Amino acid sequence: MDIPVTTTFDFDGHIIKEYKGVVRGIVVRSPTIVQGFLGGLKNIVGGKIGAYTEMCEQTREDAYQHLLQHAEQVGANAVVGFRYDSSDLKDSATEVLCYGTAVVIEKE
Repeated sequence: MDIPVTTTFDFDGHIIKEYKGVVRGIVVRSPTIVQGFLGGLKNIVGGKIGAYTEMCEQTREDAYQHLLQHAEQVGANAVVGFRYDSSDLKDSATEVLCYGTAVVIEKE
């Protein structure tokens, strides 16, 4: 099931027939030993830390997939008001949360 997701609160050409409630996806991840080592080296010399970027991108994608599963579980066929949020936990763990409102939409 393809679930369209938007940061806005409507879909052009569609009407919202039903609100199913807030859905979310959350993932907490820390870098692997290799990512931590490469990131540590980059901290010394400066520059973009590709190992951490890769970890964060994967974490966001995992959280997004959890959100889509949650929306499907509540019977939604779309998500509006989509947002990401993140925070650091402990020494090197990162929490990524994405959330939105699950809805049922129909073409106008």
